[in-house]
Amino acid sequence: MGRDNWRPERIRYSPWGALALAMLTGLALMRNGADLSPGPPQPVAAASVGQQKNAPAAPVTVPSVKPLAYAPVARVAIPAIQVDAPVIDVNLDPDGWIETPPPEDPNLAGWYQNGIAPGQLGTSVVVGHVDNKAGPAVFYGLGSMKKGDRVEIERSDDRVAVFEVYGVEVYAKNDFPGARVYGDTGQAELRVITCGGGYTKANGYDGNVVVFARLVETR
Repeated sequence: MGRDNWRPERIRYSPWGALALAMLTGLALMRNGADLSPGPPQPVAAASVGQQKNAPAAPVTVPSVKPLAYAPVARVAIPAIQVDAPVIDVNLDPDGWIETPPPEDPNLAGWYQNGIAPGQLGTSVVVGHVDNKAGPAVFYGLGSMKKGDRVEIERSDDRVAVFEVYGVEVYAKNDFPGARVYGDTGQAELRVITCGGGYTKANGYDGNVVVFARLVETR
């Protein structure tokens, strides 16, 4: 996996301060060699969150759902794009870059375990590859998601956190709005992220697809 030529500065007072930059560099070059044409689907304007890029995402008011306590993640299911995949914990590596799931396994996602747990109050993050050398990977179809689609996260405490999508965006890797993506909206939210945007063999993907979703149900 390639990396940008700068490192994120660690910021202790905010769990997403350094991660917003680390996540960008960890995901922006997750291209692993598959020659896919015309490439993965990209978000359409109708799926946009519809706010200024540098403002924290703030969904419309929805009926309150009691957040869950902290618990690690086991699986992610996204029926709209036929995703049903195990989730592993990922962390920052010794150089300060966020880890990603092994690209050799196309049906595998990762959850940043030192952040918020899905269903917990705050913004949790699940990541995955868009492709690998063999072809499409777990989040290949992420850019085709629409408002109202559901993301289900199975947790290690046998609870399921169900999120409803309220926006899908693609951001250039050199202009990634960390506060907007990772910022706390005061609700239990989820971001699902993979590579996207334009692609060249020399530089890989030039952006990230980000799905914005809010907790609407627990069971």
